[in-house]
Amino acid sequence: MSVRSKTAGQPAFCGIVIAALLAVASLGACSSKVTETAPPTIPAASPAVSPPTAQVPAGVVLKLPGRPELPGLPAAAAYDTKSAALVVLIPGASSSAGAQAAASLAVLGAGRVPPRVIALPGPASAITTSEDGAAYLSARGGYFVVDIAAGTARRIEVKDQSDTDFTAIARRADGKLVLGSADGAVLILSSESEVGHRVKIFARVDSIVTQGNTAVVLDRGQTSVTAVDAEGTAREALRAGEGATTMVADPAGRVLVADTRGDELLVFSVDPLIMRQRYPVAAAPYGLAGTSRLVWVSQTANNVVVGYDLATGIPVEKVRYPTVQQPNMLSFDAATGTLYVVSGIGAGVQVIERAAETR
Repeated sequence: MSVRSKTAGQPAFCGIVIAALLAVASLGACSSKVTETAPPTIPAASPAVSPPTAQVPAGVVLKLPGRPELPGLPAAAAYDTKSAALVVLIPGASSSAGAQAAASLAVLGAGRVPPRVIALPGPASAITTSEDGAAYLSARGGYFVVDIAAGTARRIEVKDQSDTDFTAIARRADGKLVLGSADGAVLILSSESEVGHRVKIFARVDSIVTQGNTAVVLDRGQTSVTAVDAEGTAREALRAGEGATTMVADPAGRVLVADTRGDELLVFSVDPLIMRQRYPVAAAPYGLAGTSRLVWVSQTANNVVVGYDLATGIPVEKVRYPTVQQPNMLSFDAATGTLYVVSGIGAGVQVIERAAETR
């Protein structure tokens, strides 16, 4: 299989040029200004509609609680190391009038016991975890903080943002939260509820990840990734394939992006943001998980997950597994080597123990 690549200079040069243009729109601390016009966009890419499974999924499949306890379908998942649990965000179902019900978290701990459910005090859109045993979920006007072990949730209102539809959330190494919105703004909080920096240069913020105190923002409509530094300034901005959809950070300091429309895995370094690798991955890649050994990518068009080794500078396939139908979300437990595959249509959570071992 051939590897398509760009020279290191080309992405860096593009990033510098775009960053210079974006700097005009970058805003200072707590500024209320916005860009005059929305940036041009293309239709956002999405995962393939997976066919029925042709093979028995590897490992075991655990069912999430059925309705009415969890009325929606899984939308996001993350693994929390302190509580040793996978947390799955289940948005509330929408009514005929368009109102959305409160969301829930399904918590899957060790073993094959049924998951427990934590009710949230409202709708939620995205999730991140940290090493303090908490899950943080973006919501309209603010966010939720969930104590995973205790099963309690509290809502934090972000000052002067009651009408902001937050769509993405991440936590920096210094503990500060970074929120992204549907109208294209990135907010770095200076305290639990105060906005320290605001940057509004995106069409929409679909995902945020962090490496250290640098945040990287994915805008699906612009199919771009942009670095925002610790001071809240937009830095390098790069085109991310033909239709980027998902993004994760890995323990090696990289940022991984699935170009679902272009059938590629994209690998970026941070500080500065440079595309280091791009590699063909067939069948609409979507779900991602980055680990110290392998990078995991799900193929939504054929219900497969593949583990790639990036150590040589060129992704090398090491292992692959058949999955549940619609494998949209991946998470990894580094302590046990367990890979979690979460179905986006409610087909369950697949648990593959010692996933990196060749079989």
